[in-house]
Amino acid sequence: MRRTTGVGVGLALTAVLAAGCSGGDGDEGGDGGQRTPKAGESTRAPRDSTAAPAKGSAKVIGTVAEGLDSPWGLAPLPGGDLLVSSRDSGKITHIDGDSGKKTEAGTVPGVEPGGEGGLMGLAFQPGDDRMLYAYLTTASDNRIVRMMYDPEKEPGRRLGAPSTVLKGIPKGTLHNGGRIAFGPDKMLYAGTGESGEKGLAQDKKSLGGKILRMTPDGEPPGQGNPEADSVVYSWGHRNVQGLDWDDDKRLWASEFGQDTWDELNRIEPGGNYGWPQAEGKSEEKRFKNPVEQWRTADASPSGLAVARGSVWVAGLRGERLWRIPLDGAEPAAEPQAFLQGKYGRLRTVVADPSAKDELWLVTSETDGRGSPEKGDDRILRVKIR
Repeated sequence: MRRTTGVGVGLALTAVLAAGCSGGDGDEGGDGGQRTPKAGESTRAPRDSTAAPAKGSAKVIGTVAEGLDSPWGLAPLPGGDLLVSSRDSGKITHIDGDSGKKTEAGTVPGVEPGGEGGLMGLAFQPGDDRMLYAYLTTASDNRIVRMMYDPEKEPGRRLGAPSTVLKGIPKGTLHNGGRIAFGPDKMLYAGTGESGEKGLAQDKKSLGGKILRMTPDGEPPGQGNPEADSVVYSWGHRNVQGLDWDDDKRLWASEFGQDTWDELNRIEPGGNYGWPQAEGKSEEKRFKNPVEQWRTADASPSGLAVARGSVWVAGLRGERLWRIPLDGAEPAAEPQAFLQGKYGRLRTVVADPSAKDELWLVTSETDGRGSPEKGDDRILRVKIR
């Protein structure tokens, strides 16, 4: 049986480090399997009392909504309601956090879905739950737009006309990135893909295969980036779809590999993360090594959230939720896997800001690569420790 639907299911836990990436031309190929330890490798243990516990837990305690079409981005609203984007329809839906009632907010014009592209990441500008940002694929590129969101208007007409914040991000059938988030510095960050053209990741003049940092108006911040007149923050990425910060304002990102390793990276301004010359850990000093890596099919990491001292990563082909406990800027212990195969492909994970020990987890069975069952796709509420 592929998975068990419903809430209150048991957990699937692995205490070994598995590693997973995406093989072939897309982001989800290859065979699964556990990681083979390297010679002389030892199991890590927390180094001090501030580290996250080596063992944690993750339990689904409820289904917030179901029957969603290709859900991708998730933006929390005050009070626990949510906005969710549909990659393939270009629609944004309001989800009542208590009842799960779905109300169409509107359709974003100009979205041209195809392959891994469409309407993807969502984010509200800090302190303003009316100014909604979205990452989307058009006929010519990937871009970031913003629009007013007015919950008082009638269903289907709650979105204002979008204005372009940043355009010219390369698009492709594959590797469009798509995650956006506002950082602790109130700057807007975006994870992009190299659109299948590997060389773009090392081309600092291209916006593809990068993590971008910009003002809310889409301009270079003037300071904090490697070059004052550029929005490029880090490069050498294949396809970044997860971004979040820990309590010490360190940026973490999840990234799809190709044939060997998927990655969890700690992002530093001006860092070169190696693609396409390096996939996973490398001996090349000019490249930043991932903090963790997973073998093909054990991850295909999309969304990422930091909560309770751990990084939580949603796996698509891996069909599991990974927990990486932190000790400062390093892992405190081996990663753990939860919910393996229980709900199918997992696209997005977001920490609930009002409940420090709960996550929202979005499934991705209706994106053309899953095996949807009755009720798919859904948003789950997960209790963590």
